[in-house]
Amino acid sequence: MAPSVRVRRAGLVAVALASVLLLSACNPAGTAAGDFPGHPVPDEATAVDVGAGADEAGDVEEPDEFDPMEPNEQPVAIWWAEGGQLAVTISGSSTCPVIGQQIRVLEPAGEGNRVAIDLVQRPEDEICTQDFVPHTTLFWTPTDVSTTEPLTVEVSGYEVEVPVK
Repeated sequence: MAPSVRVRRAGLVAVALASVLLLSACNPAGTAAGDFPGHPVPDEATAVDVGAGADEAGDVEEPDEFDPMEPNEQPVAIWWAEGGQLAVTISGSSTCPVIGQQIRVLEPAGEGNRVAIDLVQRPEDEICTQDFVPHTTLFWTPTDVSTTEPLTVEVSGYEVEVPVK
């Protein structure tokens, strides 16, 4: 094999290894993939009220519009991105939102399918508004978790069950 071919192959291997290391460093295992105010809403989603129907006079009730900024009393967790991510929404102050920091597998699939969400710790002396709005944190679905069985999410003192995807 010619020396120039070996150098090119070595260069390609080095680039491939560097890419893998760089991509794995972008999202260390268990850390949040992103966060944003409000509930997760797909762009193409439309509000559907499956209970809506005709009343006794034959008039059809219009479904309520979904408000992504409507707060929730307890945390909400749903599969996102076809099960590739888990979206966890917690309501709190808009200036000091409750943000997930890390996801930990407590029981892998087949043994309970349970995770815990650790939250970002805010300074005790931080001044926050007294409003109550939702904030969502996205996590990559851990490899030890399955979307084919219910997932229990422990967050902020609550247990939330995410149904099968």
